[in-house]
Amino acid sequence: MLHFEETDSSHPASRGNKTNLARSLGHAVESSRVPTASPIVFVVDDDVSVREALELLIRKTGWQPEMFASAQEFLDRPRSLVPSCLVLDISLPGLSGLELQKRVAVERTDMPIIFITGYGDVPKSVQAMKAGAVEFLTKPVSNEELLAAIRQALERSSAVLGHVAEIQELRDRYGSVSPRERQVMALVVSGLLNKQIADELGISVITVKTHRGKVMQKMKADSLAGLVKMDAKLRAASGRKG
Repeated sequence: MLHFEETDSSHPASRGNKTNLARSLGHAVESSRVPTASPIVFVVDDDVSVREALELLIRKTGWQPEMFASAQEFLDRPRSLVPSCLVLDISLPGLSGLELQKRVAVERTDMPIIFITGYGDVPKSVQAMKAGAVEFLTKPVSNEELLAAIRQALERSSAVLGHVAEIQELRDRYGSVSPRERQVMALVVSGLLNKQIADELGISVITVKTHRGKVMQKMKADSLAGLVKMDAKLRAASGRKG
């Protein structure tokens, strides 16, 4: 178990409880399951004993841990486009955990947050969850509960990054499509036939077929249905309705 007490982290007794946390983590890591992937788990906590304990647990589980003593230290770290999550304490020197959460929600939308605190009350928990935290864990919390929350967060991060990469690839493909080909593509996905497109644009059917073929090639679409799906994803990503 991770033994946290519901006390202010600045209190000497709380520091002692955090030391107990470090010891308990050290004894429990041998049973941790080791996944094949190595995403990054960021931890922001001002207590060195907690950072060291969590670093050991995270590394033993097979993930890459990165530890920070303050929110600003974390923000100064260059962003990595790999699956990641943030294990965050609410009470921090300078920028608080909730304030950091607001920054992350805007600047790093692919990074879910897990709050873990020794004195989390209901209002703070509600505020954190409404702001997008995947979990708000109050002490005591078991290793299994924390690791399960981290796994869920990393899966979410991986899904978000996968979607971002897919949209960027589609945008790159669309960027290679000429203005005339884009006109043809828009009419094709709207359901018009080649002859209707030719009449709409004032060009020959043969020219429409040529442009249509180039669109399919540049977008790497193997069917009309596939092209329609690509166009829908691009529109959704850009906020276009039609």
